[in-house]
Amino acid sequence: MKRRTLLKHLKRNGCRLLREGGKHSVYFNPIDRKTSSVPRHTEIADKLAHKICKDLNIPPP
Repeated sequence: MKRRTLLKHLKRNGCRLLREGGKHSVYFNPIDRKTSSVPRHTEIADKLAHKICKDLNIPPP
């Protein structure tokens, strides 16, 4: 899955960018107060994308 597609999915489900790290972006779900890191690769494995969504308590893409 493309990183851009995953980020659009996160934003559509109410997640916000919390901060930028060295090699990751940290996203925050304000409803459930959960955070998860999104690596800065152009391609993100589907399994990892599902885990990020699970960590943020949003439906998988």
